[in-house]
Amino acid sequence: MPKPKTVAKALMQEIAWDKHGKVKSEGRRFKVQFNPESLKLTFANQIKGGDKSGGSAIQFSGPGSTKLSFELWFDVSAPNAEDSFKGITDVRRITKQVSEFMKPKQKGKAKKAKFFPPGVRFLWGSFLFEGVMESFNETLEFFSEKGEPLRASVSVSMTKQDVEVKFGPKGDAKGEGNGKNDGKPGQDPVTTPKEGETLPQTAARNNVNPEKSQAIALANKLESLHSLPTGVSLNVNLTENIDASIN
Repeated sequence: MPKPKTVAKALMQEIAWDKHGKVKSEGRRFKVQFNPESLKLTFANQIKGGDKSGGSAIQFSGPGSTKLSFELWFDVSAPNAEDSFKGITDVRRITKQVSEFMKPKQKGKAKKAKFFPPGVRFLWGSFLFEGVMESFNETLEFFSEKGEPLRASVSVSMTKQDVEVKFGPKGDAKGEGNGKNDGKPGQDPVTTPKEGETLPQTAARNNVNPEKSQAIALANKLESLHSLPTGVSLNVNLTENIDASIN
């Protein structure tokens, strides 16, 4: 029987560096609703020369930079939304949590006050990028009868000094701070059924199609969809290929 695949959610987290460029503290975490379809990396060197008469040679003038850009989707009207998004009727209350990563931090007071963008970590499985958010562009695309925006696409651009590629240690990052179905990137997300809850209800609560309950039961070696064991962690966040587990 093939092992069902799982999908880790991308995480954004506020970080701070020490004077040596090492991460010294970690702050607020945010787990995306839908993973980006693609990530775009751009590497650039800071150069000078090469544009003068006489064939002046190009010279490097700095360590260069690396940029990351991606697009995120959020939809409060989506069925079986995660607990953290339930009850929200204006999608901007979610996207605001992303734009907050751009808010400058103040150091010093009065005339000596200076403002610096916070450090931001983007972690998705083994993909790791640590820099600052350079831009945030939001498009609202679907409105309720009351005029509240329900769906949004957010284009994010991050940048950091140096031309560098980092690899995140799989399964070594903490999930969202609410402790529900966090899972570690690269590992199987799990959840604990609530008392009296059926497997379809547990699946729906974790944004998984309840029609996949039979395959979920087989993958977790359950004998029933209705009498669930209490205090046991179950893997319910499976992909569309979950049906392979019942073949």
